[in-house]
Amino acid sequence: MSHLFQTISWAFLLTMGRYFIIAGIFFLVFYLLFPKSLLRNKIQSRPAGKADFLREILHSSISSIMLAITSIIALSDSLRPHTFIYTDLHDYPLWWIPVSLLLTLVVHDTYFYWMHRILHHKKLFKATHLVHHQSTNPSPWTSYSFHFLEAIAEGAVVILLVFSMPLHPLTIGLFAFSSFVINVYGHLGYEIMPKGFRKTFLFEIINTSTFHNMHHQKFKGNYGLYLRIWDRLMKTEHPDYVKHYDSLQEKRFGQ
Repeated sequence: MSHLFQTISWAFLLTMGRYFIIAGIFFLVFYLLFPKSLLRNKIQSRPAGKADFLREILHSSISSIMLAITSIIALSDSLRPHTFIYTDLHDYPLWWIPVSLLLTLVVHDTYFYWMHRILHHKKLFKATHLVHHQSTNPSPWTSYSFHFLEAIAEGAVVILLVFSMPLHPLTIGLFAFSSFVINVYGHLGYEIMPKGFRKTFLFEIINTSTFHNMHHQKFKGNYGLYLRIWDRLMKTEHPDYVKHYDSLQEKRFGQ
């Protein structure tokens, strides 16, 4: 029992450390050091308040415990023999590390989209997802601000991933890092995409901070995490998204 407690404690500290370091850096830059010079990048004109930040950090602390537990289950010695986890880098070509990382993000995006749609069912929404949507003007601290049951559902994707494809612990670590950085960007409250991004094919595929910010404002539509693909296929993308994005970028860069 003491060994299990220590394992959960270390996993919790790692999860919270990642949360405070990554979200904290973005918060420091955009909300404390340069809010005036980055004002044109602000998606919503009204500022989020200290009470919002404290609420989000509290819920994120609880979420971190749940996320730590799901990770421990996915990587546990009892489960590992039945998963596709491998520890010898030479078991698969080195190019499989970046490819498998990309695949984990694609699988996660699909998982998240449908889980998110389910959580927006009126009964489940009030019981769980409403906690996250208390942040109508999200900030980096919103990233893990979930009801504890939603945090379990969020973290369960790791269990799905280790049963889906061969994954080295390095890939799992890179997935945890990159997914959270993208998550923080989605809740940043500021748009930082470069001007030329709008004219690339990636704009038609990848979400932006504006995309997810609209979901927090409108509560419906824009359910995807990394990609626009499922929202476009299922016709759940907010009809004003592109217009809203263009308007913000025009404010940032002019004509």
